[in-house]
Amino acid sequence: QVELVQSGGGLVQAGGSLRLSCRATGGFAYAMGWFRQAPGMEREFVAAMSLGGGIINYADSVKDRFTISRDNAKNTVFLQMDSLKPEDTTVYYCVGGMLVSSVKDGDIITWGQGTEVTVSS
Repeated sequence: QVELVQSGGGLVQAGGSLRLSCRATGGFAYAMGWFRQAPGMEREFVAAMSLGGGIINYADSVKDRFTISRDNAKNTVFLQMDSLKPEDTTVYYCVGGMLVSSVKDGDIITWGQGTEVTVSS
């Protein structure tokens, strides 16, 4: 059973940056990505990357501000979040799926534990 262990997040002022990390214990040879969910809201796709890194997809709301990357040697995926806005405040979840398209469609194999990100105005 693969487990996704997240780290990073926290509190930052608007315009600042944060980096989230997610390590797959035991390896995970599939697409990985990120969702976020605010209280009372539906989960929202953020970004996903294929195993080889050749396919990347971002939500329009984070495009040009967030960057997804992965280090397969360390079984880790990252989300670099720049130019953060108060509306980015929520819990971020690392996810794994068969393909980038699967992840984007919400067809998720495994979820991380969630990490809080708070952006103050």
